[in-house]
Amino acid sequence: MIMFAISSVFLGLLVVSPVYAQQPDVLYPEWQVIFDEYAANGTLVILDKRQSLPQRMVFNPERARQRMQPASTFKIPHALFALDAGVVEDEFQIFPWDGVERDFAVHNQDQDLRSSMRNSAVWVYELFGAQLGEEKARQYLTRIGYGNVDPGGDTSTYWIDGNLQISAHEQIDFLEQLYWNQLPFKEADQRLVKDIMIVEAGRDWILRAKTGWQGTFGWWVGWVEWPSGPVFFALNIDTPDKLDDLYKREAITRSILQKIRALPGSASSASE
Repeated sequence: MIMFAISSVFLGLLVVSPVYAQQPDVLYPEWQVIFDEYAANGTLVILDKRQSLPQRMVFNPERARQRMQPASTFKIPHALFALDAGVVEDEFQIFPWDGVERDFAVHNQDQDLRSSMRNSAVWVYELFGAQLGEEKARQYLTRIGYGNVDPGGDTSTYWIDGNLQISAHEQIDFLEQLYWNQLPFKEADQRLVKDIMIVEAGRDWILRAKTGWQGTFGWWVGWVEWPSGPVFFALNIDTPDKLDDLYKREAITRSILQKIRALPGSASSASE
């Protein structure tokens, strides 16, 4: 298991202050070839901050501006809400499995904050949503300016089938603030959430990311940390073939990140 100390090392290497101003979009229609390879329809936004003039690279700019339900990518801010509100004490608190058999086997067991993020155990976050309630959720969403800041719908699932929506560009903006610990939460909580987002790491890089699946479309969002700076990404694609399409989220994104030398190696995942 990759421990929290890794993230501290790389954050210490970076001394450049964040810039939240919108970087000019650079369109990459040539990425269509990779989307076609996987028979996928979607968008990808990449913000490469390894250079003095950061580039915001965009495929399918119209869709990149379109707001959609965040699905399980919302576990990132939701974990921060739960920690801040005291709904969860720390990464070691155990949430006992309720015995309900769900489609993903890894969901059918006790969870803690780390495993619930890694396994994308929706039922844990349904508990958070129910305990926070709509009014508290709206306050948190407004505080961080997350998408349309509307938690209307079922308090347990509003990020999947309710009113909450966010665009790929807005995903990037949120992630950049989290990267710099600039969200209005305790720094320790932000560092913890970033730690439990770790997917894999090498000698000089760390990949932090989260999948999301609404049923008809899926997300993969996150960033790759390098000593020279982070590379943020937010992809969403349609998933007409449901579970059979889920691997495409990471496969497409990894292929393009590798092309721009932002990520070595490859792997795939079919988590929710």
